[in-house]
Amino acid sequence: MKQRVLFVCLGNICRSPAANGILEQMVEQQGLQEKIEVDSAGTYSGHRGELPDPRMRRAALERGYNLTHRARTVCEDDFYQFDMIIVMDDSNYERVSRLAPERKYLDKLHRMVEFVEGYDDYSYIPDPYYEGTQGFYLVLNMLESGCKNLLETLKTKIDS
Repeated sequence: MKQRVLFVCLGNICRSPAANGILEQMVEQQGLQEKIEVDSAGTYSGHRGELPDPRMRRAALERGYNLTHRARTVCEDDFYQFDMIIVMDDSNYERVSRLAPERKYLDKLHRMVEFVEGYDDYSYIPDPYYEGTQGFYLVLNMLESGCKNLLETLKTKIDS
């Protein structure tokens, strides 16, 4: 059974497109493109149609991730189309949960930090938009950890 994952952050220009690019590359490296689909969206529509933030694209490219996703806004239909909706922080969680067509769909909603290991001081994925260069590298480190563990979870669901 194909698994569909949607990553969500505020503007869909830093954290969620980076997670999208990282997981897509991991999926491709393992030959799972037919079994796992990845997308991203934001809760804020002001960046709709834009490429990810140039600073995130630059930091991601240094690690071999080419982020080409165009920003879009999360919507109610995403609850029907995706098996997992993974948000970056509590504000995203609150906003996305209000879009759920029924309470039962909230079971699809997860926080990215649930999958991240080695960053126990963080209860969310910080937004690097207003941080310096190191903020983008920190987020990439966290997302790489989280995507690795998420992929293992997805593979278990595919096999069952």
